[in-house]
Amino acid sequence: MVHFVGAGSGAPDLITLRGMRLLQQADVVIYAGSLVNPALLEYCKEGTKIHDSARMHLEEVLTVMEEAEAAGRDTVRLHTGDPSIYGAIREQMDILRQKGIAFDICPGVSSMSAAAAALEAEYTLPEVSQTVIISRIAGRTPVPDKEALPKLAGIGATLILFLSAGKTAEVQKELLQGAYREETPCAIVYKASWPQQRVLRGHVGELARMAEENGIRETALIIVGDILGDDYALSKLYDQHFTTGYRKGS
Repeated sequence: MVHFVGAGSGAPDLITLRGMRLLQQADVVIYAGSLVNPALLEYCKEGTKIHDSARMHLEEVLTVMEEAEAAGRDTVRLHTGDPSIYGAIREQMDILRQKGIAFDICPGVSSMSAAAAALEAEYTLPEVSQTVIISRIAGRTPVPDKEALPKLAGIGATLILFLSAGKTAEVQKELLQGAYREETPCAIVYKASWPQQRVLRGHVGELARMAEENGIRETALIIVGDILGDDYALSKLYDQHFTTGYRKGS
């Protein structure tokens, strides 16, 4: 069987207990070496066959899975963060279905969750933003026209950009074509939860300069929105005057 496992955001203890157990039991591990913290491989048992998919193409990855299945071995496909976000797992799952190879998915802690923790931030603040948009700027992988960054920026919601740290000048320009202003708060979180984690705070108008001056071009998230500011309303959930299904407001 093949287990797609979210490795978490980077820190070895931010993998789920289920993910850790699957790693401990695996006979074969294929991990995304360009992104996954190799310290996670210390959970593997002695004798586990380990493959770095950073040096493999899709057919090679699937061949390893197919050979392991034929030999009756369990495979863990270890993806960074949570595999549902920019994980490229759909194409692997579809081929496994065609080949009749069973698989399951173990979710992981996304880097956007680790970034919020590093920022001590809440992505959804009352009367500020109740919507979170996860996206990226177009690169070698295009973005559909309807999801172009200036259109998403027009909403003014909390925006989390993956895979965009190498194009911050373009990101800054496109953000300012939407609802964000030069003074809208933003942050860059580099390698969230890793020992090398760095947190940069500023405003949209200085986003490109922040990245350039700190040499950040990859493995970082860009977070944009007024939730990074100081103004918000208190939650109704804990308002003493607000009635809920569990208590009556005064």
